[in-house]
Amino acid sequence: MSKQPGERWFKEPLTLRQASVQATSILQAEAVEEPRNNTELLLMHLLGMDRAALLRDGGDPFPSERIAEWEALIRRKAAGEPVQYMIGEQWFYGRPFTVTPAVLIPRPETELLVEAVLEAADQLWPAAQGLAPTVVDVGTGSGAIAVTLVSQRPAWRVCASDLSPDALAVARTNAARHEAADRLTLVQGDLLMPFIPGHEQSEPPHGELRIDVLVSNPPYIPSADMEGLQREVRDYEPHLALEGGADGLTPYRRMIEQLPLLAQMPRIVAFELGMGQPRIVAEKLRALDRWDDIRIISDYAGIERHVIATQTR
Repeated sequence: MSKQPGERWFKEPLTLRQASVQATSILQAEAVEEPRNNTELLLMHLLGMDRAALLRDGGDPFPSERIAEWEALIRRKAAGEPVQYMIGEQWFYGRPFTVTPAVLIPRPETELLVEAVLEAADQLWPAAQGLAPTVVDVGTGSGAIAVTLVSQRPAWRVCASDLSPDALAVARTNAARHEAADRLTLVQGDLLMPFIPGHEQSEPPHGELRIDVLVSNPPYIPSADMEGLQREVRDYEPHLALEGGADGLTPYRRMIEQLPLLAQMPRIVAFELGMGQPRIVAEKLRALDRWDDIRIISDYAGIERHVIATQTR
Protein backbone atom coordinates (compact mmCIF):
# COMPACT_ATOMS: atom_id res chain seq x y z
CA MET A 1 0.00 0.00 0.00
CA SER A 2 1.26 3.49 -0.86
CA LYS A 3 2.61 5.65 1.92
CA GLN A 4 0.41 8.62 2.80
CA PRO A 5 1.75 12.17 2.26
CA GLY A 6 1.93 13.04 5.96
CA GLU A 7 3.19 9.67 7.15
CA ARG A 8 6.77 9.30 8.32
CA TRP A 9 8.47 6.62 6.27
CA PHE A 10 11.55 6.10 8.47
CA LYS A 11 11.66 6.06 12.24
CA GLU A 12 14.83 6.42 14.31
CA PRO A 13 17.04 4.87 15.54
CA LEU A 14 18.10 3.50 12.19
CA THR A 15 21.25 1.86 10.86
CA LEU A 16 22.45 2.33 7.29
CA ARG A 17 21.43 -1.25 6.52
CA GLN A 18 17.96 -0.75 7.99
CA ALA A 19 17.50 2.45 5.99
CA SER A 20 18.43 0.54 2.85
CA VAL A 21 16.18 -2.45 3.57
CA GLN A 22 13.19 -0.31 4.48
CA ALA A 23 13.61 1.93 1.43
CA THR A 24 13.94 -1.10 -0.84
CA SER A 25 10.69 -2.49 0.56
CA ILE A 26 8.92 0.84 -0.02
CA LEU A 27 10.11 1.11 -3.61
CA GLN A 28 9.19 -2.51 -4.28
CA ALA A 29 5.64 -1.81 -3.04
CA GLU A 30 5.49 1.16 -5.44
CA ALA A 31 6.43 -1.08 -8.41
CA VAL A 32 9.80 0.61 -8.91
CA GLU A 33 12.13 -1.49 -11.06
CA GLU A 34 15.42 -2.58 -9.44
CA PRO A 35 14.41 -1.23 -6.01
CA ARG A 36 17.54 -2.38 -4.19
CA ASN A 37 19.95 -0.94 -6.75
CA ASN A 38 18.04 2.36 -6.77
CA THR A 39 18.12 2.49 -2.98
CA GLU A 40 21.85 1.86 -2.81
CA LEU A 41 22.61 4.48 -5.48
CA LEU A 42 20.59 7.08 -3.59
CA LEU A 43 22.14 6.16 -0.26
CA MET A 44 25.67 6.34 -1.65
CA HIS A 45 24.84 9.70 -3.25
CA LEU A 46 23.35 11.14 -0.05
CA LEU A 47 26.16 10.02 2.24
CA GLY A 48 29.07 10.30 -0.20
CA MET A 49 29.97 6.62 0.13
CA ASP A 50 30.91 3.92 -2.35
CA ARG A 51 29.26 0.50 -2.40
CA ALA A 52 32.11 -1.19 -0.53
CA ALA A 53 31.82 1.31 2.33
CA LEU A 54 28.06 0.90 2.40
CA LEU A 55 28.44 -2.86 2.82
CA ARG A 56 31.24 -2.54 5.35
CA ASP A 57 29.54 0.09 7.49
CA GLY A 58 25.96 -1.14 7.23
CA GLY A 59 25.66 -1.46 11.01
CA ASP A 60 26.56 2.20 11.61
CA PRO A 61 23.78 4.55 12.71
CA PHE A 62 22.10 6.55 9.98
CA PRO A 63 22.88 10.25 10.61
CA SER A 64 19.73 11.69 12.18
CA GLU A 65 20.25 15.07 10.52
CA ARG A 66 19.91 13.43 7.09
CA ILE A 67 16.69 11.47 7.71
CA ALA A 68 14.45 14.15 6.17
CA GLU A 69 16.65 14.30 3.04
CA TRP A 70 16.63 10.53 2.78
CA GLU A 71 12.86 10.36 3.01
CA ALA A 72 12.50 13.10 0.38
CA LEU A 73 14.74 11.16 -2.03
CA ILE A 74 12.78 7.94 -1.55
CA ARG A 75 9.47 9.77 -2.03
CA ARG A 76 10.77 11.17 -5.35
CA LYS A 77 11.97 7.75 -6.47
CA ALA A 78 8.67 6.14 -5.43
CA ALA A 79 6.88 8.67 -7.65
CA GLY A 80 8.93 7.45 -10.62
CA GLU A 81 11.69 10.04 -10.96
CA PRO A 82 14.76 8.41 -12.58
CA VAL A 83 17.58 7.93 -10.12
CA GLN A 84 20.05 9.21 -12.70
CA TYR A 85 18.42 12.64 -12.67
CA MET A 86 18.29 12.60 -8.88
CA ILE A 87 22.00 11.96 -8.51
CA GLY A 88 22.87 13.83 -11.73
CA GLU A 89 24.93 11.03 -13.23
CA GLN A 90 24.92 7.94 -15.40
CA TRP A 91 27.85 5.74 -16.37
CA PHE A 92 28.43 5.02 -20.06
CA TYR A 93 31.30 3.06 -21.60
CA GLY A 94 33.14 3.10 -18.28
CA ARG A 95 32.83 6.85 -17.72
CA PRO A 96 30.48 8.93 -15.54
CA PHE A 97 28.32 11.39 -17.50
CA THR A 98 26.41 14.32 -16.09
CA VAL A 99 22.70 14.06 -16.91
CA THR A 100 19.81 16.46 -16.36
CA PRO A 101 16.13 16.35 -17.40
CA ALA A 102 17.24 18.21 -20.57
CA VAL A 103 18.78 15.00 -21.98
CA LEU A 104 17.97 11.34 -22.34
CA ILE A 105 19.68 9.03 -19.90
CA PRO A 106 22.36 7.05 -21.82
CA ARG A 107 21.44 3.37 -22.22
CA PRO A 108 23.78 0.36 -22.16
CA GLU A 109 22.70 -0.75 -25.65
CA THR A 110 24.07 2.47 -27.11
CA GLU A 111 27.53 1.31 -26.08
CA LEU A 112 27.15 -1.33 -28.82
CA LEU A 113 26.64 1.45 -31.37
CA VAL A 114 29.87 3.07 -30.20
CA GLU A 115 31.67 -0.28 -30.46
CA ALA A 116 30.41 -0.79 -34.02
CA VAL A 117 31.53 2.68 -35.10
CA LEU A 118 34.99 2.24 -33.54
CA GLU A 119 35.48 -1.14 -35.20
CA ALA A 120 34.28 -0.06 -38.66
CA ALA A 121 36.21 3.22 -38.66
CA ASP A 122 39.42 1.58 -37.48
CA GLN A 123 39.26 -0.64 -40.59
CA LEU A 124 38.95 2.34 -42.93
CA TRP A 125 41.26 4.79 -41.14
CA PRO A 126 44.00 2.78 -39.40
CA ALA A 127 45.71 4.80 -36.69
CA ALA A 128 48.99 3.08 -37.55
CA GLN A 129 48.88 4.87 -40.90
CA GLY A 130 48.19 8.20 -39.25
CA LEU A 131 44.63 8.33 -40.60
CA ALA A 132 41.71 9.83 -38.69
CA PRO A 133 38.09 10.33 -39.77
CA THR A 134 35.83 13.31 -39.27
CA VAL A 135 32.82 12.18 -37.23
CA VAL A 136 29.46 13.87 -36.65
CA ASP A 137 27.11 12.76 -33.87
CA VAL A 138 23.60 14.07 -34.58
CA GLY A 139 21.26 14.55 -31.63
CA THR A 140 24.07 14.22 -29.14
CA GLY A 141 22.05 14.90 -25.97
CA SER A 142 24.40 14.36 -23.03
CA GLY A 143 27.28 13.93 -25.48
CA ALA A 144 27.78 10.32 -24.40
CA ILE A 145 28.49 9.03 -27.92
CA ALA A 146 30.61 11.96 -29.09
CA VAL A 147 32.65 12.29 -25.89
CA THR A 148 33.24 8.54 -25.78
CA LEU A 149 34.42 8.45 -29.40
CA VAL A 150 36.84 11.35 -28.98
CA SER A 151 38.06 9.91 -25.67
CA GLN A 152 38.67 6.48 -27.20
CA ARG A 153 40.24 7.93 -30.35
CA PRO A 154 41.90 11.26 -29.45
CA ALA A 155 43.13 11.81 -33.05
CA TRP A 156 39.60 11.76 -34.49
CA ARG A 157 37.87 15.02 -35.39
CA VAL A 158 34.44 14.86 -33.75
CA CYS A 159 31.53 17.28 -34.04
CA ALA A 160 28.26 16.89 -32.14
CA SER A 161 24.96 18.61 -32.83
CA ASP A 162 21.60 18.97 -31.11
CA LEU A 163 18.47 21.03 -31.60
CA SER A 164 18.26 21.77 -27.86
CA PRO A 165 20.60 24.42 -26.41
CA ASP A 166 20.00 22.93 -22.95
CA ALA A 167 21.19 19.55 -24.18
CA LEU A 168 24.28 21.13 -25.72
CA ALA A 169 25.07 22.73 -22.36
CA VAL A 170 25.07 19.26 -20.77
CA ALA A 171 27.24 17.89 -23.58
CA ARG A 172 29.65 20.78 -23.06
CA THR A 173 29.85 19.93 -19.35
CA ASN A 174 30.65 16.30 -20.15
CA ALA A 175 33.27 17.24 -22.74
CA ALA A 176 35.02 19.35 -20.10
CA ARG A 177 34.57 16.64 -17.48
CA HIS A 178 36.45 14.17 -19.65
CA GLU A 179 39.05 16.66 -20.88
CA ALA A 180 37.73 16.55 -24.44
CA ALA A 181 36.44 20.10 -24.78
CA ASP A 182 39.30 21.18 -27.05
CA ARG A 183 38.76 18.20 -29.37
CA LEU A 184 34.95 18.26 -29.64
CA THR A 185 32.97 20.86 -31.60
CA LEU A 186 29.35 21.46 -30.57
CA VAL A 187 26.78 22.82 -33.02
CA GLN A 188 23.12 23.74 -32.55
CA GLY A 189 20.75 22.75 -35.33
CA ASP A 190 18.13 20.36 -36.66
CA LEU A 191 19.50 16.99 -37.77
CA LEU A 192 21.92 17.43 -40.73
CA MET A 193 20.91 21.00 -41.58
CA PRO A 194 23.95 22.65 -39.93
CA PHE A 195 26.22 20.59 -42.21
CA ILE A 196 24.48 21.18 -45.57
CA PRO A 197 26.41 23.70 -47.69
CA GLY A 198 24.42 26.88 -48.21
CA HIS A 199 21.64 25.94 -45.79
CA GLU A 200 20.40 28.76 -43.56
CA GLN A 201 21.30 26.75 -40.44
CA SER A 202 24.85 26.08 -41.60
CA GLU A 203 27.74 28.34 -40.70
CA PRO A 204 31.38 28.05 -41.74
CA PRO A 205 33.19 25.80 -41.22
CA HIS A 206 30.34 23.34 -40.46
CA GLY A 207 28.61 23.78 -43.81
CA GLU A 208 31.79 22.77 -45.64
CA LEU A 209 32.56 19.84 -43.33
CA ARG A 210 33.39 16.66 -45.20
CA ILE A 211 31.85 14.05 -42.94
CA ASP A 212 33.43 10.59 -42.96
CA VAL A 213 31.27 9.02 -40.23
CA LEU A 214 27.70 9.90 -39.29
CA VAL A 215 26.36 8.42 -36.07
CA SER A 216 22.99 9.18 -34.55
CA ASN A 217 20.61 7.98 -31.85
CA PRO A 218 17.62 10.19 -32.69
CA PRO A 219 14.06 10.11 -31.31
CA TYR A 220 12.38 6.88 -32.48
CA ILE A 221 9.29 6.28 -30.32
CA PRO A 222 6.06 6.32 -32.41
CA SER A 223 3.68 9.04 -31.21
CA ALA A 224 0.95 6.55 -30.29
CA ASP A 225 3.38 4.60 -28.08
CA MET A 226 4.40 7.54 -25.90
CA GLU A 227 1.56 7.12 -23.40
CA GLY A 228 2.43 3.46 -22.87
CA LEU A 229 6.07 4.07 -21.92
CA GLN A 230 7.14 3.28 -18.38
CA ARG A 231 6.48 6.27 -16.14
CA GLU A 232 10.17 6.97 -15.52
CA VAL A 233 10.58 7.63 -19.24
CA ARG A 234 7.17 9.08 -20.12
CA ASP A 235 6.91 11.53 -17.23
CA TYR A 236 10.53 12.62 -16.82
CA GLU A 237 12.69 12.22 -19.93
CA PRO A 238 12.49 14.93 -22.65
CA HIS A 239 9.82 14.14 -25.26
CA LEU A 240 11.80 16.10 -27.85
CA ALA A 241 14.44 13.36 -27.63
CA LEU A 242 11.92 10.49 -27.55
CA GLU A 243 9.11 11.01 -30.05
CA GLY A 244 9.95 10.24 -33.67
CA GLY A 245 6.65 10.97 -35.41
CA ALA A 246 3.71 8.74 -36.32
CA ASP A 247 5.83 5.61 -36.91
CA GLY A 248 8.98 6.75 -35.12
CA LEU A 249 10.95 6.98 -38.36
CA THR A 250 10.58 10.67 -39.22
CA PRO A 251 14.14 11.64 -38.13
CA TYR A 252 15.65 8.79 -40.17
CA ARG A 253 13.71 9.67 -43.31
CA ARG A 254 14.79 13.27 -43.02
CA MET A 255 18.44 12.41 -42.47
CA ILE A 256 18.50 9.94 -45.36
CA GLU A 257 16.97 12.65 -47.59
CA GLN A 258 19.61 15.12 -46.37
CA LEU A 259 22.61 12.82 -46.87
CA PRO A 260 23.07 13.58 -50.61
CA LEU A 261 23.06 17.32 -49.80
CA LEU A 262 26.22 17.08 -47.68
CA ALA A 263 29.63 18.13 -49.02
CA GLN A 264 30.37 14.40 -49.25
CA MET A 265 28.46 11.23 -48.43
CA PRO A 266 29.78 9.63 -45.23
CA ARG A 267 31.54 6.31 -45.71
CA ILE A 268 29.94 5.11 -42.47
CA VAL A 269 26.37 5.80 -41.33
CA ALA A 270 25.36 4.29 -37.99
CA PHE A 271 21.92 4.59 -36.39
CA GLU A 272 20.26 3.36 -33.22
CA LEU A 273 16.58 2.49 -33.67
CA GLY A 274 13.51 1.12 -31.92
CA MET A 275 12.01 -2.34 -32.08
CA GLY A 276 11.01 -3.39 -35.59
CA GLN A 277 12.65 -0.39 -37.26
CA PRO A 278 16.22 -1.42 -38.29
CA ARG A 279 15.26 -3.47 -41.37
CA ILE A 280 13.08 -0.63 -42.70
CA VAL A 281 15.88 1.91 -42.34
CA ALA A 282 18.44 -0.53 -43.76
CA GLU A 283 16.33 -0.80 -46.92
CA LYS A 284 16.13 3.00 -47.21
CA LEU A 285 19.92 3.17 -47.00
CA ARG A 286 20.30 0.40 -49.61
CA ALA A 287 18.09 2.43 -51.95
CA LEU A 288 20.78 5.16 -52.02
CA ASP A 289 23.25 2.57 -53.35
CA ARG A 290 26.27 4.14 -51.64
CA TRP A 291 27.35 1.49 -49.10
CA ASP A 292 28.37 -2.05 -49.93
CA ASP A 293 28.09 -3.40 -46.37
CA ILE A 294 24.89 -2.75 -44.40
CA ARG A 295 24.59 -4.68 -41.16
CA ILE A 296 21.99 -4.90 -38.40
CA ILE A 297 23.25 -5.33 -34.83
CA SER A 298 21.17 -6.78 -32.00
CA ASP A 299 21.28 -5.45 -28.45
CA TYR A 300 21.91 -7.38 -25.22
CA ALA A 301 18.30 -8.64 -25.24
CA GLY A 302 18.64 -9.97 -28.79
CA ILE A 303 16.48 -7.18 -30.24
CA GLU A 304 17.62 -5.72 -33.56
CA ARG A 305 18.77 -2.26 -32.48
CA HIS A 306 21.39 -0.72 -34.77
CA VAL A 307 22.08 -0.29 -38.47
CA ILE A 308 25.59 0.41 -39.68
CA ALA A 309 26.22 1.09 -43.36
CA THR A 310 29.84 1.09 -44.57
CA GLN A 311 31.48 1.90 -47.87
CA THR A 312 34.39 -0.51 -47.61
CA ARG A 313 36.04 0.31 -50.92
